[in-house]
Amino acid sequence: MHIGTSQLWLAGALSLLLIIASVTDWQRREIDNWLNATVALAAPLFWLATGLDPWPGMAIQFATGVGVFALFAVFFAINAMGGGDFKLLVALGLWFPPLTMLHLILIMSIMGGFLTVFMLIRQKRLKLEGKPEIPYGIAITFAGLWVIYERYINHFPSLIAV
Repeated sequence: MHIGTSQLWLAGALSLLLIIASVTDWQRREIDNWLNATVALAAPLFWLATGLDPWPGMAIQFATGVGVFALFAVFFAINAMGGGDFKLLVALGLWFPPLTMLHLILIMSIMGGFLTVFMLIRQKRLKLEGKPEIPYGIAITFAGLWVIYERYINHFPSLIAV
């Protein structure tokens, strides 16, 4: 797999945006719309940088985003997921192919479970009132960074050894 410089820059920009999302989600329990829009609008640049053809490549990427929207709209509708988290996940659906997105969702779910347990323990130790708000953007960020690392960064040792 050949990785171009523009792909690495865009993956790096996505990584930075994900980190910003997790920090703001921790601090304010909110992910800004400008950030989610930037992630979504940068996806077509990434498609071009990776050399995707309009059909079927770009169509599959768009369909993946629509599929993530359809699946997680249910979680948003029942208040199991915040709006910023939902939008960030849909925007990421535009970046990664379907199987990679499933991998991201699996990692996100596992990390979300750990994060929920951590927040429940924190709630109890600090004796905070009410139901804890889970900054799920942290789990989404962790999963996104994991996938970026696997797809782009982890390939360097194999390229050097060849």
